[in-house]
Amino acid sequence: MTNSEQEVRDADCILITGSNTGESHPVLSYEVIRAVKKGASLVVIDPRAISMTRHATLHLRPKPGHDMHIFMAMAHVIIREGWADMDFIEARTEEFETFKQSVMETTPEVAALATGVPADKIEEAARLYALGQRQSGKSIYAEGNGTAEPRGHSTILYAMGITQRSNGTDLVHMLANLSMMAGQIGKPSTGVNPLRGQSNVQGACDLGGLPNVLPGYQKVFDEAKRKAVAEKWGVADLPAKVGLTVVEMGHGMAEGHVRAMYVMGENPLMSDPNTNLVEQEFRLLDFMISQDIFLNETGQLAHVVLPAASSLEKDGTFTNTERRVQMLYPVVPPPGQAKADWEIVAAIAQKFDEKMGRAGHVKWNFASTAEIMAEVAAVTPIYGGISHQRLAGDGLQWPCPTPEHPGTQYLHAGKFSRGLGKFFPIKVTLPYEQPDEEYPLILTTGRVLYHYHTGTMTRRSEGLDWRVPRGYVEVNPVDAAAIDLLDGGTVKIISRRGEVRTQARIGERVPPGVVFLSFHWKEAPANILTQDEKLDPIAKIPEYKANAVRLENPKMKRTKKAKA
Repeated sequence: MTNSEQEVRDADCILITGSNTGESHPVLSYEVIRAVKKGASLVVIDPRAISMTRHATLHLRPKPGHDMHIFMAMAHVIIREGWADMDFIEARTEEFETFKQSVMETTPEVAALATGVPADKIEEAARLYALGQRQSGKSIYAEGNGTAEPRGHSTILYAMGITQRSNGTDLVHMLANLSMMAGQIGKPSTGVNPLRGQSNVQGACDLGGLPNVLPGYQKVFDEAKRKAVAEKWGVADLPAKVGLTVVEMGHGMAEGHVRAMYVMGENPLMSDPNTNLVEQEFRLLDFMISQDIFLNETGQLAHVVLPAASSLEKDGTFTNTERRVQMLYPVVPPPGQAKADWEIVAAIAQKFDEKMGRAGHVKWNFASTAEIMAEVAAVTPIYGGISHQRLAGDGLQWPCPTPEHPGTQYLHAGKFSRGLGKFFPIKVTLPYEQPDEEYPLILTTGRVLYHYHTGTMTRRSEGLDWRVPRGYVEVNPVDAAAIDLLDGGTVKIISRRGEVRTQARIGERVPPGVVFLSFHWKEAPANILTQDEKLDPIAKIPEYKANAVRLENPKMKRTKKAKA
């Protein structure tokens, strides 16, 4: 997040898109509700009637995969009505004129035809966001230092409904464009704020858990930075070639050039798209290790399973969605032979070095996680001033470059990290799979409040499993009636890649033409249906949120057969 979670409560306008915040990020959703109760405007852009829409000032329901039209039309309106913050644009950004031309043809009327959202609602969303207008009352930021500020503070919250798309990078660029053109960044209660979806995913990315960066988002192809890290690690150089993403690894297995896999805390046979193909790919591996706290679906194919300690059984740090680094303290000892992930990795690395005749070449025998954090600080500029001694209490938010630095509440104050903020001209692209006669519906996937990711932990919780013991698909009454489907009845969801049988929940939560299925259930694995062919060209993320499907009522088919 560019900003901090608590700042949301003081925002004048909150724009939520691609995030079922109430169910996927329930703690943060309380800050949104608190802001609304204090008079903030809430704009929700989502095809589904999610829980946050009950609090929304404005709910825009575009066809899945068509929300780029709305963002571009909002930009068009902001420019047309003179709501752009030209002082901010001229002082702190570049390429605005090029961007401006890219949105001139996307009027609210054009967007309405593409998305099904009325043009006047798009115009209202643009006004509320750009001007930071509250439902009632005056912005707490309107009288800063005794001078009137006509523009309130607006914040954008987004999640995987934006990023898990074949044009996810363009969508994030467009949200950044909106924030810069309205001057809604670099101040409290503003910014572009991705809500991270997994435990410590922020920390894993910060420390190099991506195929194109070293710790601290230093590009592997930046020779000076790469060699600086290599020197601190005591090696001559590090690989300069960008590695493979998760889906690309699977394709590499099928092509024969990825022959071994080390899977830590992940369950690709449930979470990766086109699951039937993923299983075939994993079965081609010569060797696979699964390191986890439980034996999941992927671990059942492993040649070696390594038992890892959970977060309550080890010390170290997590970094949360607002860039806050916090200490972990063990509550109970690890069971049996389980060890912390770092201990397992270090032991394997030592064995590698011994077998290759270079024992002691790199230090692996760390005495503690505090010693590891000291190394992290040495090679990661944004963590440069962070140590375990400084993390007592509420922790620290990066960037925290020196031991004296207090941490950073919000980013881009006064200056962007690259200098001038760059506007990106955007072209509208639609999802790779469009509905057709054979597959007339759009499937979108996500979470429910009571379960987490692939259910490896939450489905083992007696209370949570009692609350939601089985999967279901949300179906609009119009689509249910077309196949004589009753609420609670069994339904088959079929895509070009496979089929899933589950229970139907019929209601208005999804619009006609759209079905929603969560991905927690091994009995009804949603990702059997999703496609892995078309990836985002930059991030290489697959399209989880818009896939063409059809519904079949098994009971109706049997009845017709019996009559025949």
